[in-house]
Amino acid sequence: MAARRRLLLLLLVLAPALSQTALGVSGGGQARKTYIFRVDHRAKPSVFPTHAHWYASAAFVSAAASAGGTLEPLHVYDTVFHGFSASLSASRAEELRRHPAVLAAFEDRVRQLHTTRSPQFMGLRARLGLWFLADYGSDVIVGVLDTGVWPERRSLSDRNLPPVPARWRGGCDAGPAFLASSCNKKLVGARFFSQGHAAHYGVDAAASNGSVEYMSPRDADGHGTHTATTAAGSVSYAASMEGYASGVAKGVAPKARVAAYKVCWKGAGCLDSDILAGFDRAVADGVDVISVSIGGGNGAVSPFYIDPIAIGSYGAVSRGVFVATSAGNEGPAPMSVTNLAPWIATVGAGTIDRNFPAEIVLGDGRRMSGVSLYSGKPLANNTMLSLYYPGRSGGLSASLCMENSIDPSLVAGKIVICDRGSSPRVAKGMVVKEAGGAAMVLANGEANGEGLVGDAHVLPACSVGENEGDALKAYAANTTNPTATIVFRGTVIGVKPAPLVASFSARGPNGLVPEILKPDFIAPGVNILAAWTGATGPTGLEADARRTEFNILSGTSMACPHASGAAALLRSAHPRWSPAAIRSALMTTAIVTDNRGGAVADEAEPGRAATPFDYGAGHIALGKALDPGLVYDAGDEDYVAFMCSIGYAANAIEVITHKPVACPAATGRKPSGSDLNYPSISVVLYGGNQSKTVIRTATNVGAEASATYKARVEMASGGASVAVKPEKLVFSPSVKKQSFAVTVSAAAAPSTAAPVHGHLVWSDGRGHDVRSPIVVTWLQPM
Repeated sequence: MAARRRLLLLLLVLAPALSQTALGVSGGGQARKTYIFRVDHRAKPSVFPTHAHWYASAAFVSAAASAGGTLEPLHVYDTVFHGFSASLSASRAEELRRHPAVLAAFEDRVRQLHTTRSPQFMGLRARLGLWFLADYGSDVIVGVLDTGVWPERRSLSDRNLPPVPARWRGGCDAGPAFLASSCNKKLVGARFFSQGHAAHYGVDAAASNGSVEYMSPRDADGHGTHTATTAAGSVSYAASMEGYASGVAKGVAPKARVAAYKVCWKGAGCLDSDILAGFDRAVADGVDVISVSIGGGNGAVSPFYIDPIAIGSYGAVSRGVFVATSAGNEGPAPMSVTNLAPWIATVGAGTIDRNFPAEIVLGDGRRMSGVSLYSGKPLANNTMLSLYYPGRSGGLSASLCMENSIDPSLVAGKIVICDRGSSPRVAKGMVVKEAGGAAMVLANGEANGEGLVGDAHVLPACSVGENEGDALKAYAANTTNPTATIVFRGTVIGVKPAPLVASFSARGPNGLVPEILKPDFIAPGVNILAAWTGATGPTGLEADARRTEFNILSGTSMACPHASGAAALLRSAHPRWSPAAIRSALMTTAIVTDNRGGAVADEAEPGRAATPFDYGAGHIALGKALDPGLVYDAGDEDYVAFMCSIGYAANAIEVITHKPVACPAATGRKPSGSDLNYPSISVVLYGGNQSKTVIRTATNVGAEASATYKARVEMASGGASVAVKPEKLVFSPSVKKQSFAVTVSAAAAPSTAAPVHGHLVWSDGRGHDVRSPIVVTWLQPM
């Protein structure tokens, strides 16, 4: 019991602080905050018919609080998590922490969203391969935790779909602008969760700011509609974003069903308590895949036992539901990746072979390349306009084109150069337009390098990389009468090289458990076309009066639903595969070469080959994932052993697993996080320890029960060698699993050694090449 008390105190210390917005006061004038309580559900007295009745009873409170009274839970969790959330004073929360049935408690947090040709780019082909064999995912239900959905879009049409799977238990929550009849055989479920939001901000979610919002599943933001239809949008002909990316739009699993869980609210983010409620309801409803393009931001990480996304996803995965999450958009900074739990798929972003080029023509004849999705009236042909950079005289705010920072008398009728950062890219264009500027060039700085994404600007505008931006500002500063114009080139297909790791895509190493390589892989996440809300324009700005059926967005938020759709196809083709087996198939068949045959490069540093810290196992290739040959499977026992190996106490693990666990006593070889049967291999050598062995177990899922695989290891030079024993795996009808050892050795411990990477490939000579990235890192002991 003393150990439990120490753990609960630790949870209190580690729980990130929330804003100090008062939600009302209680005894002593204390501000109220929302807390999430993990409760031992087995402790419920039989007199109470449900856990909700128990939590709301005076008997529950009196077991811990001397003041008595009752609770008013915001959410009651009973599927992926057992417990409740409530808005309480700090003293009241501390009393409840002492309840004998409360295992853990932590404060609610605000998280942020991580904001077609891409299916073909991943290797999908009509009437062939995975699309054909999986019937485009028609029997699979994808749950999307996001900002809701705009149900009238063609991408959510149920035309020609068979009946909803009989196992589906979900429904549609009616509300303002959303009828229960808004659902159909495509959009099979739609729910919303706002209690945590209302408690945190003290107001109704639909009235939290000046934006349009709906207290219903209807999507006022656009992000949720875009991610849902990226994963599973129906086929829509003559699709485009105001002429850009025209063609046939479809999701990765175009016949899969969509269930939308609105846990995020326009302009206000997503509360952990609402996210956890979304997980709980989605699993209870019967989804097969959950897509979560949400994260902490800024590389924020928390121990798994106080991370509701990790907790909720574990509850889903333990029930056979595949969970994909976005890696975050804080790249290219190292150790910026989020959503690190080893039971989920963490997805980074890559480019595809489609672009939207624009060209800046300078008065001296030079031409500079950029990108743009501007679709309005272009600048007049051959009309050169004055070029102006407000940062020369206006200071930092003016250089960033922040609101009210630009002098209209200096920019009227000119092309204005704005530095990227501190405010949304499209908002800078609105500032320039309102100040009387004729056009804008958005220039990257060091933080973004050469990474470019298109935006549907409200005035003629384009983005350029750091080098072009520096040259443009130098021209404006050193020329007596600098002039320029912008030419928009539309849509270009067949761009090479592709893929590149998107400059914004969050990078490893894993800041919580370096023995688990994250991200797991990358997927298309740059300039992705999908359906959009009817409540706001393509920029998302309140002043943007345009309305479009489709929009083009970039972010790991867009990459995540590509993986979710891919998982839906694999679940349809292989219904008995576990979530770990599906992730393994996506990882071990991922590619690390581009469409020129060279190594996948980093968009942030042109010419630099990317590494597993950038792309994990590589870019997913669905033409191969259908038949990976071997998979690395894992389940509850494996994940419990992993958490024991990284030092989690048994009662901390129970917060995640919902059942008692016992970590084995250490005997012989000390267990390591590297021992988890993961498709990638990340080995950390501490101090003088220059040799380490990890074990993996491969399962034969190929069509041939009898197969022989031989090992091949390739490592970059850098002082580490890798040996595999045995070097040959033989499978038969009676032997479906084989284990092997991978030993990493280093001659010395360099004081400033850079990580070394390579890969292990098991080949059967019949087309199966099962590839695992290997990363070796040296760390000094603490």
